Amino acid sequence: MKITSAKVIVTCPGRNFVTLKIMTDQGVYGIGDATMNGREKAVVAYLEEHVIPCILGMDPRRIEDIWQYLYKGAYWRRGPVTMRAIAAVDVALWDIKAKMANMPLYQLLGGRSRDSVMVYGHANGSDIAETVDAVGHYIELGYKAIRAQTGVPGIKDAYGVGRGKLYYEPADAALPSVTGWDTRQALNYVPRMFEKLRETYGFGYHLLHDGHHRYTPQEAANLGKMLEPYQLFWLEDCTPAENQEAFRLVRQHTVTPLAVGEIFNTIWDAKDLIQNQLIDYIRCTIVGAGGVTHLRRIADLAALYQIRTGSHGATDLSPVTMGTALHFDTWVPNFGIQEYMRHTEETDAVFPHDYHFAKGELFCGETPGHGVDIDEQLAAKYPYKPAFLPVARLEDGTMWNW
Repeated sequence: MKITSAKVIVTCPGRNFVTLKIMTDQGVYGIGDATMNGREKAVVAYLEEHVIPCILGMDPRRIEDIWQYLYKGAYWRRGPVTMRAIAAVDVALWDIKAKMANMPLYQLLGGRSRDSVMVYGHANGSDIAETVDAVGHYIELGYKAIRAQTGVPGIKDAYGVGRGKLYYEPADAALPSVTGWDTRQALNYVPRMFEKLRETYGFGYHLLHDGHHRYTPQEAANLGKMLEPYQLFWLEDCTPAENQEAFRLVRQHTVTPLAVGEIFNTIWDAKDLIQNQLIDYIRCTIVGAGGVTHLRRIADLAALYQIRTGSHGATDLSPVTMGTALHFDTWVPNFGIQEYMRHTEETDAVFPHDYHFAKGELFCGETPGHGVDIDEQLAAKYPYKPAFLPVARLEDGTMWNW
C-alpha cells in the first residue's frame, strides 16, 4: 500500500480552515486538519513545499515511522507550524488505517473507556447580567459545564466577549484589531460574576473561566484564591506558561483547579507542569500537538500524575479535529472534559460528520475512520480570507498578552 498523492484544501465557510487529504493506491483516502488560526498560509506552505513531496510513495500504514520521519527528519523540531503539519498527516493516516480495518477510530485506539464525552460551551456577555443570562441559555440547551466570560467596565473589547453567542470567532480583521486590558479591573469584576452565577444557578453545574494568559503569577494566584468559594471546574491559562515554574507560585496559594496547554506543541511543553503536578488538566489538541500519535504520549504521561485531559475545541479547529478528538476522548482513560464551540451551518456542510450533541455530551459515530469528510466542491465556494487574531494593549499602550 502506498501514498499516491496528497493535497491541501483551504476553505473559509465563515473562517479559514486548512485540510490535508491523502490518497492511496487502494482508493482509500484520509483527511487531517492543519488549521493555525491567523497564520494558516504558513502551514499550507510547509505542507506543500516540505511535507507532501517527502511522503509520496510511503506506506500509510506505518504511522509511527512517518511521524518520526517528519519530526526527527526536519531537524528544526517542534513549533506550531511543524507540529500542525505533522498532525494533519498523522490524523489522515489514522483515518486511512481505521477505514482499512473497517472500524471507528476509537476501536483502533483500544476501545471505549466511556459511553459519551462531557463538553463545555462558552457563555459570554458585555457585563455580568448578560453573562448570567447566557449561562442560563446553555443550561437550557442541556450543558452540564459552561465557561463564563464577561466584559469588564473600562476595558475595550475584553477577551471572551464574542460577536455571536454560539459561533464566537476572534479572528476578525485583515490586520490585527487592538483590544484593551486592565488586570486590576478584571480582578475586581470577575469574582463578582461567579458570585452572581452561583447565587442564580447554584452548584449543580460546572463553571469554568479563561484567564487567557493575562495575569502575572501573583495576580493569577490572587484570582484563584478569590474564586475558591465558587468551586470552579478549572481556571484556564491563568498566566503565560513559557515559564512553567510560574505555576508553582500559583499552586502554592490556591486550590482552584488549573488548566493549561492549548498553545502547547509537544510533550516537552507540558513535561515539567505534569511531573511537578502544577496543573490539574492538560489542554493540548490533536491539531496543535502532532496528532493522535503524540497526544497519546502526553495523555499517558499525565495519567501517571492523575492529571486529566481537557482538549481545546474552539472554532479555529475544524470538524476534522473535533471528530478525531471525540474518538480520542472516548478512548483515553484519564479524560476530563472537551471544549465544544459549535461551528456554523456553513462549516458543518463543508465538513459532513457523524458526531452529535445531546444533553451536555458529544457522541462520536461508528463510521470507519474518524467520521469526518470534506465536500471539496462546496469548500471551493468559500475562498481564503485573511483574518488575524487581535492584539491587546494596556491603557498606557504597552503590548500585553492577547
